[in-house]
Amino acid sequence: MRTRGFTMVEVLVAIAIIAVLAALGSSAVFAGLARAKQVHCTNNMRQIGVALTAHAISNNGFFPETTHTVAVNKAWIAALEDEMGPNYDELRLCPADPFREERRERGGTSYILNSYIFVPEIGPFGEELSSPCNNMQCIEEPARTLMAFIVSEGQTVEATMDHTHSRGWTRSWENVLRDIQPDRHRTGRPNDDHSRGSANYLFIDGHVETWKASDVKRRIESGENFAEPPHLREDA
Repeated sequence: MRTRGFTMVEVLVAIAIIAVLAALGSSAVFAGLARAKQVHCTNNMRQIGVALTAHAISNNGFFPETTHTVAVNKAWIAALEDEMGPNYDELRLCPADPFREERRERGGTSYILNSYIFVPEIGPFGEELSSPCNNMQCIEEPARTLMAFIVSEGQTVEATMDHTHSRGWTRSWENVLRDIQPDRHRTGRPNDDHSRGSANYLFIDGHVETWKASDVKRRIESGENFAEPPHLREDA
């Protein structure tokens, strides 16, 4: 009895099915890895929040300063080394940051602080228009006030990049993208306006939220500057 072989069509169909199954499996693996990195990043930000609060408690309520006002070796990420303990090098770097090793070598961080809280407002002639609200006692709504973001991959990897310029974010998605990476957690390549994916956001009270980049973009374009503390907003 002759054994019937496979036709070319059957072979091609089988190859196509295998390819589809492999692609589906790869997508699931990549999605799982991205999710694991996001969870790791969330934990990092929570620990940074704990360290910032511990520093403030030990310093009459004052948070550490940024490189806007002090040298790199005295700025917040260096000042928190003792509070962050033996995992300091890992906690200051997001596992999804493509430049984490460069930042590690230069003493930098994947996370940057909200300039509304940590940096004075400077006028066009270099004059200080307002002082930063960098004391725990002046934060009126810590659960609604943002403390830290994930740094933009378009920014320098030097340790001097440790704070935003968020007063300039209002209605400017381009300015947001200069400072932070709203699509840090995603699978695949970014789209042109970086509105696909999500990122983590640390609040003063220590909790972390994950926001879709598309929602963040919509809020900015509607005129909302979500980095602004609630007590400074006209609609608060």
